[in-house]
Order: sequence, then C-alpha cells, then structure tokens
Amino acid sequence: MERNDQDRIIRKIDLERFLSNVIPHPFPQASLEQYTTPESIAATLLFLASYSNSDIVGKTVVDLGCGTGRLTLGASFLGANQVVGIDIDKTAVKNAQDTAKRLKMNNNVNWIIGDISVIKGNFNTIIQNPPFGIQKRNADRKFLQKALEIGNIVYSIHNHPSMDKKLMKLLGNSSSNLIRVSPSPFLQKYIEKHNGHILGVYSMIMTIPKMFSFHRKKKHSFIIDLYWIEKCKKSDVP
Repeated sequence: MERNDQDRIIRKIDLERFLSNVIPHPFPQASLEQYTTPESIAATLLFLASYSNSDIVGKTVVDLGCGTGRLTLGASFLGANQVVGIDIDKTAVKNAQDTAKRLKMNNNVNWIIGDISVIKGNFNTIIQNPPFGIQKRNADRKFLQKALEIGNIVYSIHNHPSMDKKLMKLLGNSSSNLIRVSPSPFLQKYIEKHNGHILGVYSMIMTIPKMFSFHRKKKHSFIIDLYWIEKCKKSDVP
C-alpha cells in the first residue's frame, strides 16, 4: 500500500480502515500502560492535525511512544514528508516495522527502539498517546517535555481529570464525538512552564477491552482529552 498523493484528501472512514491494518501488541504490559489507541481516536487526532490544522501533510512528524505504530503509519498514509516512531519496547517496534513492510510504507518512516530521551533535533509536529500515569504517577509529563523540546506543534492525548457524567452524555450524543473543553489547570501550568501554549483541548470517549487481570469489565469507556499545543517562540516568552 503506497503512500497517498499529498494533494488527495482522504476520507476519515478510509483512514480508520487503514489504521485497522495495524496489529495490536501481542503481549502488552500493564506497567507501560500499553493500550492500543483505538482506530477512531487515532483517526480523529490525525484528521484534525492534517486537514483542520495542516500539521501532517508535507511535514516532519515524530510519534513519541509509538507502540505498534498506529499514529506513525497513519501520519505517513496521510502524506507526511518524514515520520519517526520511537518506543522503548522492542516487541512493539518490531510489530510496527513488520506492518510497515507489509503495507509497503518504509520509504518515509523510520523506527527507533529506545527511551524518548535519545531523540534530538527539530520537527514540525509531534503526535503522541503517552502513558496516563495510572501505573506510574505523572508518566505523561516527560513526554510533554520532550515533545515541546523537539516539536513546533504537539498533539497529545491525556486522561480527563474527572469522571464527568454530563460531559460523557454530551459526547455520546455528539455527531462528531468531539467537544472542545477547558484544559486541566495542572497540565496548563506544566505546558506553559515548558514553553508551550495550548491552542485547544478536545474531549473524546475512549473504549478499551479487558486486557489485564485487574480489569473487571469486558470493556471500559472513559473520557480523554486531546491537547493541541504550539511551542512558543523566544520572542513570545516573557
């Protein structure tokens, strides 16, 4: 499956179908919070970044904590110029590489096995679904810090700060399954501390199946927030 022409607008449903080709992690680890990003969530992030904000097509993109490569390959499929996927789990990266080879998408995708601290440089766009910090408190913070260090624009998924039943109902009745909300004061403070400015926050419902022994339900739905962030220019920093 060759990368699409950059002038072609891909339908969201076709993007979701493409993302379904990415095989989930065969042996996910709870300690690393290795939950596969659902096709619908990944497609919404990529569609927003690509067609609403022009941050994917023709850009250099990095997927921090790429797992098996759903966001990485989705960015390539949409027309990114160059994409890097990095993850500390070699099994996840090996699966991502195998999927890229099967889909014939190796020309503009590079994979790195290692901690995100090893990646250096400057990139147009960072996309990430980092650990939420459920197993290790504030685990998402270092991802935000690295993203703002190397990227000009960041799209980052985080757990919603509360169980908001009213928002859950609104999202369930929303045709777009996407509602703009206010940022978490804690994340806003952290992002601004690390030279970032929040452009928007969008809530969505994420549903994951039972994966680990401590899961009590067959599936669990909860609210996540997608942060759209830009790195402040030096002239913008007080």
